[in-house]
Amino acid sequence: MKKLTFISALVVSLILVFTGCSSNSGESQATDSSAERTFNYYTAEQTKDAIENAEDVILLDIQVEEEWEAHHIKGAIPTHAYPVKTDEEKAKLDVVIDDLQGDQPIIVICPGGAGGATRTIEYLETKGIAPERLFILENGQSKWPYEDLLEK
Repeated sequence: MKKLTFISALVVSLILVFTGCSSNSGESQATDSSAERTFNYYTAEQTKDAIENAEDVILLDIQVEEEWEAHHIKGAIPTHAYPVKTDEEKAKLDVVIDDLQGDQPIIVICPGGAGGATRTIEYLETKGIAPERLFILENGQSKWPYEDLLEK
């Protein structure tokens, strides 16, 4: 019985770990259990609609250069700042700060729509970009389904 209880507890723990690391649909998601921070998201469909309707949005791509060259969304600003952990990577965002001024939404595009994007948002906020303007492309570039809006 003890063995079964241990296995059940292990399975439940693994489920909680993996579901806690996945992307949620909707407007916000807690990404750090210690900080309980929420972030705003654009779905791929919302982003596609914004592009096709020529809405005034900024697409800020943080993919590394090799990934950018392989595929990126048309009109995105490249920074190659991923994973946005070091001062050198953050300096790559500093180069485009002037391009981010205004009041239009900024959609951060990272490989998977997770840690790199949240670190980008947190860094941009320290540079004076209003949090309500900052969004993450849900599930990132790797799950972008609209081939016709890609440049390769």
